[in-house]
Amino acid sequence: MPNNLNAFRDPIARHLAKHGTLILDGAMATELEARGCDLTDTLWSAKVLIENPQLIYQVHLDYFRAGAQCAITASYQATPLGFAARGIGEQQSAALIQKSVELARQAREDYLAETGSDTSLLVAGSVGPYGAYLADGSEYRGDYALPQEEMKAFHRPRIAALVAAGVDILACETLPSFRETVALLDLLKEFPATFAWFSFTLRDSQHLSDGTPLSAVTELLSSAPQAAAIGINCIALESVSAALQHFAKLSDKPLLVYPNSGEHYDAVTKTWHSCGAAEQQLAAQAVAWRQIGATIIGGCCRTTPADIRQIVAQVAAVNR
Repeated sequence: MPNNLNAFRDPIARHLAKHGTLILDGAMATELEARGCDLTDTLWSAKVLIENPQLIYQVHLDYFRAGAQCAITASYQATPLGFAARGIGEQQSAALIQKSVELARQAREDYLAETGSDTSLLVAGSVGPYGAYLADGSEYRGDYALPQEEMKAFHRPRIAALVAAGVDILACETLPSFRETVALLDLLKEFPATFAWFSFTLRDSQHLSDGTPLSAVTELLSSAPQAAAIGINCIALESVSAALQHFAKLSDKPLLVYPNSGEHYDAVTKTWHSCGAAEQQLAAQAVAWRQIGATIIGGCCRTTPADIRQIVAQVAAVNR
């Protein structure tokens, strides 16, 4: 009975039971940059919550129109500490985080109204790692540490604001650190009706960025009732399949993947370089990921609504 009850409350389990797959949206920040935003800022896409929230709404709407079934809020780098550096107090910070949810929910409402659809669409509240707040690339290294209670204190107000604003699920994403994952999982107990997915950056196909074996990560999360799915995001396209295969052997949680576009990031020049036919590579590989066992698929940095549209078509062909 507890397992059945949990599955009924878990929005991902409900969606997958009905549809078989869940298509996520693509990049928010790089899509905002493509539409003219300057995000050379420690707040990254959270800056646009202050300056041009309507543009965030439009990006969400365009992803729904492309076939995404889940919007991830623009709260990845939206934290009270980050906003405080701009002279923004805790109350206004919480309001901005909640605004990120309202924008995604409004885009969902408007998309459903314009299409007359009653399909199941989710809003996931993005919870970026402490390394994202540091804005020094450490979400890809995991070389930071806080005592567990301090780490929970860092994440608590954002999670509380996202839950209060009505997200369907939390997206604990781009996590490089096992200790941070432990803290987040413990913090979730304070929000017992809330589920989260956990997606990680990797050192290689068998280790988190901080060097922790994936076997330790999956052992931790497999027994966690509030962990709705597990997987990877914001990693290079060519690294995905091997990592997914390893995850699939270790856990029976729903498997999720939303990697970067196929272009490569130059950390020195802070620019992206095409590897050729990136869109086609991403969509074509989505078929292989589905065959490995991934049921939650989308895109991260440099992916676009066009990429998501292609992934929708490819996954639909596999599911037929």
